[in-house]
Amino acid sequence: MMHTPADFAPAQAAPALLPGNSLVFAFADAKLLVCGDEGVPTVPTLAELEGADLAGNRHYLGRLRGIDCVAITLPEAAPEPAGCRYAGLRSLFLRLPEDLLAVAARAFQVADWDRSHRYCGRCGTPTHEREGERAKLCPACGHVAYPRISPAMMVLVTRGTEVLLARARRFPKPMYSALAGFVEPGETIEDCIHREVREEVGIEVTGLEYFASQSWAFPHSLMIAYTARYAGGELAPDGDEIADARWFPSDGLPAELPSSVSIARRLIDATVAKLRATSASATLR
Repeated sequence: MMHTPADFAPAQAAPALLPGNSLVFAFADAKLLVCGDEGVPTVPTLAELEGADLAGNRHYLGRLRGIDCVAITLPEAAPEPAGCRYAGLRSLFLRLPEDLLAVAARAFQVADWDRSHRYCGRCGTPTHEREGERAKLCPACGHVAYPRISPAMMVLVTRGTEVLLARARRFPKPMYSALAGFVEPGETIEDCIHREVREEVGIEVTGLEYFASQSWAFPHSLMIAYTARYAGGELAPDGDEIADARWFPSDGLPAELPSSVSIARRLIDATVAKLRATSASATLR
């Protein structure tokens, strides 16, 4: 699961001189520059990239285990230094160490914000970095743009010892997961859960309980996960976003579930384990 490592100290102000062992999270469009073997990728250091023509905006991120980390926004056609290549973050799941993957996800969101806020969204004037914080300032109208964060709810609905899992049309394979959706202006997370569940599968829920949250850099989401109990209604997938939705017994889950690095999988595993334990306890009584 991607989350901020305990030994990562975020910061915005870079030291006067970055040492050669600083980790460089360089992005050309949505792909990260990695080095090393295909099966064991590594994040390059500043020293390793010395002499490579990688001009781009730098953004200091902080320190991981005392090592400085910097994000660089590169042109889409940036060259690949010898021994390195560009790779999508998803392709690095389970291959890049979790702490590096978490910092890479943070770096991607910063790089994506830098790339998409070069001009003021209000008047079109070129922006520049605002001193003292991670923000873009328009020198003409004073508009300030911070990195975008898009909150989204995720909910796993239970009915007795069953869980509700759905297959979204956007999924590249027949995978089943918890329901999810973006929060609309004026909504609370709880409002969003009730609306999305009603819209996507036609049922009502109750007993909402917070589970956990996860920063999800695709491209700038904050996933906020809950569990809920079925409260009524007939299951009816909307056919637009949801291709299929079913009640699965806790001991009969579908073969295709979300990746282990996602909060969706953690939510499913933890809830199913709890349901199984409760069922086993009831059987012994």
